[in-house]
Amino acid sequence: MDDINVRSYTSQIPFAVHLGFELTKFEGGESEIRYTAKPEHLNTFDVTHGGACMTLLDITMAAAARSQTPETGVVTIEMKTTFMQPSVGPLHARGRLMHRTATLAFTEATIYDAQERACAHATGTFKYVKRRLPTGPGSANAMRPPSTD
Repeated sequence: MDDINVRSYTSQIPFAVHLGFELTKFEGGESEIRYTAKPEHLNTFDVTHGGACMTLLDITMAAAARSQTPETGVVTIEMKTTFMQPSVGPLHARGRLMHRTATLAFTEATIYDAQERACAHATGTFKYVKRRLPTGPGSANAMRPPSTD
């Protein structure tokens, strides 16, 4: 895996940087992201919040979808998540591109704990879009968000 591609991909998602996600695999329709929840990412039971887990799954699936064509972007169309057990301690998610068409990617990802127990699983559908310059509040670009038409 090209370290430059990994750094480039992770730096393009400010929320992933904020959460501390570390992309460790990004090739051939597969991805892996490592994550250890910070105290502010825990729920009232002191386990990783479901929203943080869903974000990890979403970004892991998006990375798997983009890994074959990193010059394109993807947007989430649909995602289904199943929580199987609490996500505690250091986590890693593995994603896989199951099938793709010219415009859609069908993916799955699973979060594992340090003992390799599956904690949560998701399937997702993503639409491939042309990559554009950032448009957020910190951006100097006046471009619109990507079109999903």
